[in-house]
Amino acid sequence: MKPNKTISEFKEFIAKGNVMDMAVGVIIGGAFGKIVTSLVNDILMPIVGILIGGLDFTGLKIEVGTATITYGNFIQNVVDFLIVAACIFAMLKFLAHLKRQQMINLIRKSLKKKILLSY
Repeated sequence: MKPNKTISEFKEFIAKGNVMDMAVGVIIGGAFGKIVTSLVNDILMPIVGILIGGLDFTGLKIEVGTATITYGNFIQNVVDFLIVAACIFAMLKFLAHLKRQQMINLIRKSLKKKILLSY
């Protein structure tokens, strides 16, 4: 394959809308991840720690020989994941609701036009 052809194909690929949408999604997703991490670390986990007797998950660890297993970090990451998944689920349900409402409104407008045209 010729280098110039490969470069032009790559430029065409990059310029496609799907790639640009995906790039924007990745950037926004990264920023959203930071917000969720802060929510979990700075707000939710201290409350959970108080409710279960002041336990801080991030400090949980086990010494096995010379190795340190920080299972508290794992628990923290699982909680982070569950919150992100719940947020994405809620957002998708909300968007599906909006899409349904939009379709219902389009159907109503179409029916009104047909009724008016039939007279």
